[in-house]
Amino acid sequence: MSRRSFWAWGLERDEPGAEQVREAAARLSRRYGVEVASVVPPRSADLRLRPPRIRPPASLAAICATDDHDRAAHTYGRSFRDRIRAYNLQFPNPPDIVARPTTEAEVTAVLDWCSASGYAAIPYGGGSSTVGGFEPPDGYDGIVTIDLSALDKVLEVDGVSRAARIQAGAYGPGLEAQLRPHGFTLRHYPQSFEFSSLGGWIATRSGGHYATNHTHIDDFVESVRMVTPSGLWESRRLPGSGAGPSPDRMAIGSEGILGIITEAWMRIQARPQYRASAGVTYASFAAGAEAARRIVQAKLWPANCRLLDEGEAAAAAGMDGSRALLIIGFESGELPQDEFIRHAVAIARDAGGSVEESDIRISAPAARGDVAAGGDADGGTGRQGAVGAWRNAFLGAPYQRNATTGLGLVAETLETAITWERWPAMDDMVRGALQDTLNRVCGGGTVSCRFTHVYPDGPAPYYTWEGMGRRGAELEMYEEIKAAASDAIMAAGGTITHHHAVGRLHRPWYDRQRPELFAEALRAAKRALDPNGVLNPGLLVDV
Repeated sequence: MSRRSFWAWGLERDEPGAEQVREAAARLSRRYGVEVASVVPPRSADLRLRPPRIRPPASLAAICATDDHDRAAHTYGRSFRDRIRAYNLQFPNPPDIVARPTTEAEVTAVLDWCSASGYAAIPYGGGSSTVGGFEPPDGYDGIVTIDLSALDKVLEVDGVSRAARIQAGAYGPGLEAQLRPHGFTLRHYPQSFEFSSLGGWIATRSGGHYATNHTHIDDFVESVRMVTPSGLWESRRLPGSGAGPSPDRMAIGSEGILGIITEAWMRIQARPQYRASAGVTYASFAAGAEAARRIVQAKLWPANCRLLDEGEAAAAAGMDGSRALLIIGFESGELPQDEFIRHAVAIARDAGGSVEESDIRISAPAARGDVAAGGDADGGTGRQGAVGAWRNAFLGAPYQRNATTGLGLVAETLETAITWERWPAMDDMVRGALQDTLNRVCGGGTVSCRFTHVYPDGPAPYYTWEGMGRRGAELEMYEEIKAAASDAIMAAGGTITHHHAVGRLHRPWYDRQRPELFAEALRAAKRALDPNGVLNPGLLVDV
């Protein structure tokens, strides 16, 4: 199998070739009216990392790697900032060792070694962080990145209670492949699904497939098992409990500062057999937002209720840029979705939307036996027209930036959430901050927005922005734009992150968002579980 790329999204085989880069440079030249010269992307042979400063004990040597490619691939995530630094071969502080435990006992042994020695212990997850979630910290004599990809099994399936015990290193595709023969699915699909893991989803409070109702990983966790330097933490399997603060809720979103999640019981569901979808267009983004609010507050709980503004609809759904697009979708393993889509479309039309009857697509299994066999019947539902074009663009988006990396383009996404009554003002503030800073820093650029999730009390807007920067100055330009947008989000009363996690990138704004007394409580919890302060130092709180 091809190795993971140390700088691009995906595997080494997904890195762009010379012709792809030339084509990308030509596209940028035409788009921005400037001359963009092609470049030669880096290769693994170009890496020259600092030699490892520590050696593992003999009992752990077999699961530890120290080669340059492995260490480089475990230094950064895949944000714009990460890609630029890796592309430019900037690795001033790589991990000294990449440990890949094959058992929970080996996880414990690695963590005990790091804690006793004072080495930073960094849980890797799936490596797709966009916020510096596993970037090694400064100030440590040794850094050990812990990769659980060898712990990737579905260990038990409880079909009666609809839950499964799954090891934390299971990546999305492998996890689903193991549940499929049982007729079940976790149905949690973040955009990073291909290169993210169950443990990473839990540790970062991942947001997934569903745009309404059960969407965050929080909703699927039944119990968590976690190794800490002070011992093992495991909660009881329960559908719900009022017995004090939840140990699961403390582990969810802890971003690796309290322990390393090794497995979890997760709520699963029957694989979808019935689907229905529609694309509804609006004269403005504001009109589409009103429709999304009415639908979600009606408690219909569509699996998909994503709103694309005019720019997003043109770029990702093949529309002409004059109208916004609301994508509505329903799915179930047991019940036809005809009535649900009809009700949602009626609400969408009442809010001023336009949709042709031919654009409302409904599918069901050809025979009941298909459901029993766990097969997926969709009849192409949600895969034609503007809705299908958006779906394909969404799945391929992480790969699209590979060819433009290093050409001077400054581009990224950011997300937040806010209540409905404050949403219009925040949208004005964030768009204004992004556009003003792009104009000042890049001489112009574009800003677009979509709703990734909607709740009865507010939306989760997701902004995409880009401008043509100066090669070699991309990081400074990016940081100015990102800071302006983040300040605007905080000033408007939004959250600094809805589903990308805090990491090192969002830490300055997270410090302003969370109550200081809560920070003190979190520091106390970290001191109890990680007395030597070696787990992901610098994330969430300082100790």
